Amino acid sequence: MDEGRAGKRILVLSVPAGAGHTRAAEAIRASASAVPGIAEVIHLDATAYATPRLRQVYADLYIMLVRRAPAVWSWVYDYTNTAAPDGWAHRLRRRIERRDCAPLLAKIAALRPDAIVCTHFLPAEILSREVADGMLRCPVWVQVTDFDLHRMWVHRHMAGYFAGNDEVAFLMEKHGIARDGIHVTGIPVMPTFTCRPDRAACARELGIDPGRMTFLLMGGGAGLGGLSTLAQRLLAIPGQFQLIALAGRNAAELTALQRLAAAYPGRLVPQGFTDKVERLMACADVAITKPGGATTAECLALGLPMIVNASIPGQEERNANFLLEHGAAMKAFDAPSLEYRVRYLMAHPAELDTMRARALALGRPHAAAAVLAAILKQTEPIDACV
Repeated sequence: MDEGRAGKRILVLSVPAGAGHTRAAEAIRASASAVPGIAEVIHLDATAYATPRLRQVYADLYIMLVRRAPAVWSWVYDYTNTAAPDGWAHRLRRRIERRDCAPLLAKIAALRPDAIVCTHFLPAEILSREVADGMLRCPVWVQVTDFDLHRMWVHRHMAGYFAGNDEVAFLMEKHGIARDGIHVTGIPVMPTFTCRPDRAACARELGIDPGRMTFLLMGGGAGLGGLSTLAQRLLAIPGQFQLIALAGRNAAELTALQRLAAAYPGRLVPQGFTDKVERLMACADVAITKPGGATTAECLALGLPMIVNASIPGQEERNANFLLEHGAAMKAFDAPSLEYRVRYLMAHPAELDTMRARALALGRPHAAAAVLAAILKQTEPIDACV
């Protein structure tokens, strides 16, 4: 630790491949004030210090595949999960990544952090080699951001790993990570999720009735999933319910939702990207959402049941399975099955109460603070892999 520094400087590295990695990193940064001994937490997008080519592969190409070619993404996910870590494909990829991320290593050297947390496997993989070569002396930690473990998250020379649940911790051990290097903290969520906001106050902000059943339709940060088409189908269901539709950064979907809202006055509230999603969730009885790791962790922190739909093959399918196994969600396979589940929950409020209790039991609203507390207990880099 630098002389004169009142506490530790923690660097968090994310990659904008979907919004979840970034949101988990921001949650860790925002929780610094709740943990004594932290001087500051700095969050950087690792690909901002890489070549444009690498950024396109890990951000733009990912979004393009899950939108337009999900079957291709499913193959990529499974292939990279099962391919030998020392096979030619992974060796070539690592060589390219290390070359293209040289500016990131220079930035880290300039910041002189006391510890690093990676919320995406790319910086973890690059820094693993730096630690092995003796070029990086501060401990590097890995925060897995889904309720499953892909092989590309696992690297030697890490100080430790943070898992979303016990099953992920079990899988980490099966991949050779030492048990004392694994911490089951949950997936980090922003401090605003540690206490459920007042429903009536949040409803007044949106101009809706807090006493009426409300569904929150979400498509992730990129607004995936055909929100306006789903919203139109749901609004045709008889009943006095309200619908909040969160389009993220998808401007076309937001415009379509705004047109639809004009045809259903008082029943549909379109929303674009927001950093106050917890206030929208506080108004809702059910979230209809893609099961991204960050989104599901936020819903669980507030005890919000889910109907999961439009799952991305791979990590989101596994997140959905976790929620279904624990009774915190239902799964819609297509638009008709989504309509059926909405009708079912409207007709069975007791079932909804049970799902709400199960979601709340799974929630870990203090995960980010737990991550920082674990880091403070360890000051020297170790090899968490056996």
